[in-house]
Amino acid sequence: MAPSSGAGRPLGQAQHLRKDRIAVAMKTFVCVYLGSTFLALVVTPLIIYVARCVHAFDVPGIRAVHTKPIPRIGGVAIFLSAMSLIVSVLFLDNRIGDAFRAVRWELGSLLCMATFIFLIGLLDDLRGLPAQVKLAAEVMAAGVLCYMGVEITNLHVIDNLVLNLGVLSCPLTVLWIVGITNAVNLSDGLDGLAAGVSAVACAVIAIFAVHSENPIMAVFMLALLGGLSGFLVFNFNPAKVFMGDCGSLFLGFTIASSSVICLTKSSALVGLALPVLALGIPIFDTFFSMLRRFVEGRSLFAPDRSHFHHRLIDLGLQQRHAVIAIYAATCMAAGLGLFMMVRQDAWSLVVFTCILFLLVLLFRVVGAVRFRETLAGLQAKHALACRQRREKRAFEHLQLCFRQAHSGREWWQAVCEAAQLLELAWVSLRTINPDGSIDTSVWRGQGAPAKSSRIVTVRLPITDVLGGRVMEVEIAVFVNGSLQSANHRAGLFSRLIDEYTSDKMIIMPDMLQITRPRHEEELAHSSATP
Repeated sequence: MAPSSGAGRPLGQAQHLRKDRIAVAMKTFVCVYLGSTFLALVVTPLIIYVARCVHAFDVPGIRAVHTKPIPRIGGVAIFLSAMSLIVSVLFLDNRIGDAFRAVRWELGSLLCMATFIFLIGLLDDLRGLPAQVKLAAEVMAAGVLCYMGVEITNLHVIDNLVLNLGVLSCPLTVLWIVGITNAVNLSDGLDGLAAGVSAVACAVIAIFAVHSENPIMAVFMLALLGGLSGFLVFNFNPAKVFMGDCGSLFLGFTIASSSVICLTKSSALVGLALPVLALGIPIFDTFFSMLRRFVEGRSLFAPDRSHFHHRLIDLGLQQRHAVIAIYAATCMAAGLGLFMMVRQDAWSLVVFTCILFLLVLLFRVVGAVRFRETLAGLQAKHALACRQRREKRAFEHLQLCFRQAHSGREWWQAVCEAAQLLELAWVSLRTINPDGSIDTSVWRGQGAPAKSSRIVTVRLPITDVLGGRVMEVEIAVFVNGSLQSANHRAGLFSRLIDEYTSDKMIIMPDMLQITRPRHEEELAHSSATP
């Protein structure tokens, strides 16, 4: 008697059916990739023509490396070629078509949100949108996917370790999707860079999807890979077209969302680890860029010319060579990451950690990140923030002091206390009376704090309409190692003078100690307190 399978079917017949299913799946995968590639090759020249007609050009600027206007809505070709093949699979009368129709709601939500993000990017390419609007759209689209069930619920780290994210599943999913979307978007700085790196990521996720028997995501990634392959013919240096935000946002959002669905099906950490390694350079580039802007006190959305690819150009590499170098690093990281599919134990974590370390080391070698300078900048920023919090508390106390001042003497006492708490060098009130005489009131500190070698002086005019006098407050602020701190303290003192100085206080004759004018140099170098 012939051996039988669990369902009572002869083992030979079961193996034959399995081979048939694999053959059908492979034919579908190949047709999806080739069909998407062919469509991209046909559609991209048409998009270039349309972009020229509607004047959708990327004009060279201070951050650009190209020297002439280039059409920038090439992402439309990637979108059309990939979406056409993905939707066509829904009508196939085979196992993969059945799998697509079985998850039509989840699949439909992903396609709709990806289309929404594509339209946001296209609108930005044609009309321009603030970065905050694009970020809000990405968060909303990722939130919709979470609502439809596309979220990271648990992570199978190693054999006996499973992390259940619980209430953090939705926030972490949104953070993952938005982070990857912007990482791909920011990597679109050289001809063919974003398209090539995204192609590697799509290939890696497709391999993992096939390995974990997830044909839906395999079709998604192969359709994107085909569209990118055809598009790269026109996008590689020298580029005839750029993908623009419509392409980079669509790619980043779709890759991130697909990796979440892959993880949902297998729960293995490798489902997220492979996209992280394949997109490691854009991810670290985005992180280090935001960290650099934070340390420098700039907006996180501010333009920047210190990205990884810019550093390669500054080191003397030509644009084409810089892109090929990033391709090589990406393929190496992704290729090593594929070993994580072989074993689900602690060694997979070791491999993942080592590859991340190598990527960070690569950033350090090219000078895209300087750890000592960054750490020193973070420490200085923290110290400045602590100091400003103390100064704000002092300012709030001084507001009460000025509100309680009902005479010129009390007002001047409040000025002296403000000067002491805000660590000023001196304060001088200079008054020119209607008869031409000049009166000066001076407060002087007990000396400069340690490490102070510079002084910033500010003059604040005061209007005295009733008295008919010309009045001016001059303050000297110790720099204390930071012009920003001196400027902040000078601003707080100026607010006090501006908000709590009234005519009735100034014209009163009982002002504390009035001294006759002295030369400004004598005032600056005198150490006696009047």
